[in-house]
Amino acid sequence: MPTTLGSVRRLLMTPSLAEVTFERRSFPPAPADVARHLEAIPQAVLCGFEWGIDTRSQWELERRLSLVRQEQLGFAYEGATMACTILDAMRGGRGHKTRDLLDGPGRPHLFLAYIGIGFAMARLPRPLWRRVLPDLTESSPYHPAMSWLAVDGYGFDRAYFDTRTWVERQHVPAPYPWQGEPNYFHRAVDQGIGRALWFIHGARPDDVAAAVGRFAPRRHADLWSGVGLASTFAGHAEPDELRTLRRLAGRYRDEVALGMVFAVKARTYAGYVPKHTEWAAHALGEVGIDAAVALADGTIAHGDEAGAGLTYESWRQRIRAHFASLPR
Repeated sequence: MPTTLGSVRRLLMTPSLAEVTFERRSFPPAPADVARHLEAIPQAVLCGFEWGIDTRSQWELERRLSLVRQEQLGFAYEGATMACTILDAMRGGRGHKTRDLLDGPGRPHLFLAYIGIGFAMARLPRPLWRRVLPDLTESSPYHPAMSWLAVDGYGFDRAYFDTRTWVERQHVPAPYPWQGEPNYFHRAVDQGIGRALWFIHGARPDDVAAAVGRFAPRRHADLWSGVGLASTFAGHAEPDELRTLRRLAGRYRDEVALGMVFAVKARTYAGYVPKHTEWAAHALGEVGIDAAVALADGTIAHGDEAGAGLTYESWRQRIRAHFASLPR
């Protein structure tokens, strides 16, 4: 059951569901069915956050999350992880709610949970960032390489909630030594901004491509990989539209395919692959689900090969190289 303090935190910290609608965020209008689909994703995140910030125990949090339908479950875990991260930070980094969640029921949703940590980072002062990441080395082969998705989540959050600064004005944040690699920080942020563009522009390939094109050319590759990930994971584009997206990406079509592979891996790891993810695998990379997973698993770089901070990008480069080697 909720606690008095938890209820106060919930009231003070949780935005209303209306705050993430296209209308409230002043995003370009989208057809009603597209808007409902894309709005339901951040709304699921908010529900997970509200439960995580308010409930007394992990057992209760897990039971609440278990009531969410599969399509939205990973997003609800994003929000719950965000809440646990903030609560741990409020204890000076000495809390263990995030670790307990991700070592337990949140483990299948680890990829999205990292993004939830990034959402928390967007609301915490930078001095607290050094303690937001729990040590999951013993429980996950993807830690800490995939923790770069936390920085991706930070970029998505900033683009979604402060679109004028991060998209229209193309703000570049100051470096931060995540995993000891401050120079890669802005690239991971751009991957999250690319994901946000898919939402902001209502899954319309032409508008998404135009939005990417307005950024400085050096940022295009990472933005396009984020677009590929969002179009595959979040979806709501028909196969023909996804093929159009790939064509519009031009020289960055391999980046789009890279994002697709990561999205497929995240979906299968969580145990649920919707039809739109299957469509995207075929349209963006000309592969099936099993082949995309095999590519992800067969190219993963380990820390002893690349150094802990560069493992993530080494993995991305190997996937990208696979698609670049295919006949055009």
